[in-house]
Amino acid sequence: MMRIREVIIVEGRDDTAAVDRALDADTIETHGFGIAAGTWELIEKAYRERGIIVFTDPDHAGEEIRRRITEKFPEAGQAHLSRDEAAKGDDIGIENASAEAIKRALELARPRMTESSQIFTMEDMRDNGLSGTADAAEKRRAVGSVLGIGYGNSSGFLKKLNGYGITKTDLNEALFSLGDKRYK
Repeated sequence: MMRIREVIIVEGRDDTAAVDRALDADTIETHGFGIAAGTWELIEKAYRERGIIVFTDPDHAGEEIRRRITEKFPEAGQAHLSRDEAAKGDDIGIENASAEAIKRALELARPRMTESSQIFTMEDMRDNGLSGTADAAEKRRAVGSVLGIGYGNSSGFLKKLNGYGITKTDLNEALFSLGDKRYK
């Protein structure tokens, strides 16, 4: 079974159980928005000693928790599941994802760069059909899944491309894997 060195930050015990089914890793549970002082201390210790990967639900609450953690720990790794991968009926959460989807998300985890480079521009977004077209949102969702950076609106996705150190080659390979034959 694959072992993850970093400590995985999840929202609750069902998420921990799902991660445990997929691979061998230690987790810290935030128990929602109201992260206790003791939990912040555990996260800080893990961040300093082993590194952390933030792995929260792909919903508003999960993204808010991710934002709060990343604000305090800017070089934390970031793992993402798509809403489709985390859905079971109306419930969206890590606990609903398959072991394969969880393993893949954690394998693709990327740290946010402390200094974001400006490799990509909004013009690149338009040129690649990631902005300004009827299917741009779906294309961003698919590319974000392939790259392991999650979904974002046009400006948010541009920030993710630049903030996670994605290269032009990475983007081109993702587009090609999704059937965009302009790239090899």
